[in-house]
Amino acid sequence: MTAASPTKHAMRKPIALTGWLVLTFSAALTGAFVDTGGWYADIAKPAWNPPNWIFGPVWTTLYIMMAVAAWLVWQRGGWKQQRKALALYLVQWALNALWTPLFFGLQRPDLAFAGILLLLVAIAGTIAAFWRVKRTAAILLIPYVLWVSFAAVLNFTIWRLNT
Repeated sequence: MTAASPTKHAMRKPIALTGWLVLTFSAALTGAFVDTGGWYADIAKPAWNPPNWIFGPVWTTLYIMMAVAAWLVWQRGGWKQQRKALALYLVQWALNALWTPLFFGLQRPDLAFAGILLLLVAIAGTIAAFWRVKRTAAILLIPYVLWVSFAAVLNFTIWRLNT
């Protein structure tokens, strides 16, 4: 091993973390292509529906925790050694990105509910896979699965209130 190798490896860590952050936050970009035309403001929602201002801080925090979790797993051998765990992360990430177009874009809480159930299964699988690699990474995903569980109940309630 050359003297430059540890330095080169150390320099890759923040670059990789930045990549995981960019990837994870890009799930929110699907919202940029959705125009609800006031639909969400006009539909029936339960009294316990969170205020709109809460979603930005919550998702910012969750996306940071998710990205750090993936980065911690990636550090344990990269894609070569952690292919399954990181692939599960990408599956749940894609399902996360899909929810906004289903719920807001298509205005289909029923399809969004089906999607969020799949997302919960994928998050659970990701947590299990991350637990085997780096427990801290799995623990970082616990608030995410709790928030998405709450969102699933809210999604279901909104669907039922509006059918």
